[in-house]
Amino acid sequence: GPKVTYVPPPPPDDEQAIFARYQTGMNFDKYDENVVEVSGLDPPAALMSFADTNICHTLTVNIAKAGYSKPTPVQKYSIPIILAGRDLMACAQTGSGKTAAFLVPVVAQMMRDGVTASSFKEQQEPECIITAPTRELVNQIFLEARKFVYGTCIRPVVIYGGTQTDYSIRQIKLGCNILCATPGRLLDIIGRGKIGLHNVKYLVLDEADRMLDMGFGADMKKLVSFPDMPQKDKRQTLMFSATFPEEVQRLAGEFLKTDFLFVVVGHVGGACSDVQQNILQVSQYFKRDKLIEILHSIGNERTLVFVDTKKKADFIACFLCQENIPATSIHGDREQREREIALRDFRSGKCPVLVATSVAARGLDIESVQHVINFDLPSTIEEYVHRIGRTGRCGNTGKAVGFFDNYSDGHLAQPLVKVLSD
Repeated sequence: GPKVTYVPPPPPDDEQAIFARYQTGMNFDKYDENVVEVSGLDPPAALMSFADTNICHTLTVNIAKAGYSKPTPVQKYSIPIILAGRDLMACAQTGSGKTAAFLVPVVAQMMRDGVTASSFKEQQEPECIITAPTRELVNQIFLEARKFVYGTCIRPVVIYGGTQTDYSIRQIKLGCNILCATPGRLLDIIGRGKIGLHNVKYLVLDEADRMLDMGFGADMKKLVSFPDMPQKDKRQTLMFSATFPEEVQRLAGEFLKTDFLFVVVGHVGGACSDVQQNILQVSQYFKRDKLIEILHSIGNERTLVFVDTKKKADFIACFLCQENIPATSIHGDREQREREIALRDFRSGKCPVLVATSVAARGLDIESVQHVINFDLPSTIEEYVHRIGRTGRCGNTGKAVGFFDNYSDGHLAQPLVKVLSD
């Protein structure tokens, strides 16, 4: 294909923009009602408040500025485990604070070790590598990392595909302690000798089940088998997701030390309880009419519509615009510039409807998404749990509607009944 020349605009770097956040919802305190199970040998005690850790003053101030007043269950258990130097696999519902659960302790340890970035080295040697399946998600993790390292010498960098490679290299050369990256771009930059791995102390896999399955499993194996990547007993490996199918739990063992701890908040792969789920029986031929009917009834509320193909995402967005419903689309075949504009239009409310493929199913944290509509149900129940988790985040409530077609969705009937009854 043509050479990629896109250079994303730099994120605003004034303090107010860095610490921008959205409000917790009325159900935020209900997170504490979740049962938490920790399996593994002698786990450290849970953390009751952010003040209980002996992390440095700057980080404590940044945590407060970022709006984290009290830890959620996944943070209470994960932070002490990571501070104790243990490997971790953590499973907690969508929107319950997993990103901070790994960023806070990693940054705390880097500050304790006096980590500083040097912008003079031709090859940078990050202490922490965080990898996630989509460009939008690694960028979101990077923006979150900027909050916790504010006012310190620790420099986070984000690199992802769809952007000019030279731009990624320039960002890294300015100094890099925490590298947030999609797998393809990460392996490319390592292959070019711009990143050395022998200094890696923390390897984080966000959406870990996706990172270890068919999609990126080979890339992850390649990453940990580079000669200069510290062996698993010489680094700390952390894995987070809202879903962990059993076969993935087995795969994860290859990357983790034998004494790793497994934290489960609620039950593995459970749907977010703050999302009201409705399943409607709609045959293929009536889905468009039903979609229009629902969108007209909910007015201008922000709605994410999931479909099964890239072509259909564009087609449905176009169809909605013709029906005077401002919509845009996001999928893997759109250029990165277009993907970023679509997300910006959705976040700002310019286009209250975003039609997406599964590229937007995981991790994306967009304020006031009130509805998720599964125009096409996904092929797995894990994907369903992630998709509906784009709403009902951080203690807010949300609604999810799924169109169930007897012919194409029969395979999901049983697992759906289980998720709904749970």
